[in-house]
Amino acid sequence: MKRFSITNSRRFKLRALWTLVGSFLLISTAQPTAYGLDFPMTTSLSLPQSSNLTMSIALNSEVDLSEGAALYTQLDQRLDLFASQMALAASISIQVEMARSIVGAKKVAKSIMLSEYGWDADQYTCLNRLWTKESHWNYKARNKKSGAHGIPQALPASRMDVISTDWRTNPVTQIRWGLRYIEARYNEPCKAWAKFKRSRYY
Repeated sequence: MKRFSITNSRRFKLRALWTLVGSFLLISTAQPTAYGLDFPMTTSLSLPQSSNLTMSIALNSEVDLSEGAALYTQLDQRLDLFASQMALAASISIQVEMARSIVGAKKVAKSIMLSEYGWDADQYTCLNRLWTKESHWNYKARNKKSGAHGIPQALPASRMDVISTDWRTNPVTQIRWGLRYIEARYNEPCKAWAKFKRSRYY
């Protein structure tokens, strides 16, 4: 199996493509109702008998693949696509949707800080207090006076571009930027919380 080097730009494009595909799959299977999203129970297909099917394919040797071909022609043929990439895209999509609620944002932040930064429960308590004061964990929070934005109240908000340009609508981007900022500036959330208590900002 050949492996090809992938540039950061191509990785980003590939990740964005699979996120889009995962989102379309979720949207196409969920049906909006008055009670939220309703998922269909079963789908049944009515196929012709196999003998008729093979005979019709033999008679019509040309098969129209134009509907599905458009997607595949846009993909880079040199890259191998793995099921793990689809799983990653689905996982990221689920994480983003979960983080749109306060409880979900807290769970996502706790998971990221424990797995990627090694910060313990005490550090999470400080982070929770800090971001509750800053934004109440609302990814749409915006300070009209200063222009600070999001869960970590980034100022200017465009600083979050270093993580991703979707920071206006993606709470996980905001959380990742906030944790990175805290680590770079204060080493840990409790030191950032101590600074906030002294100065009303961090």
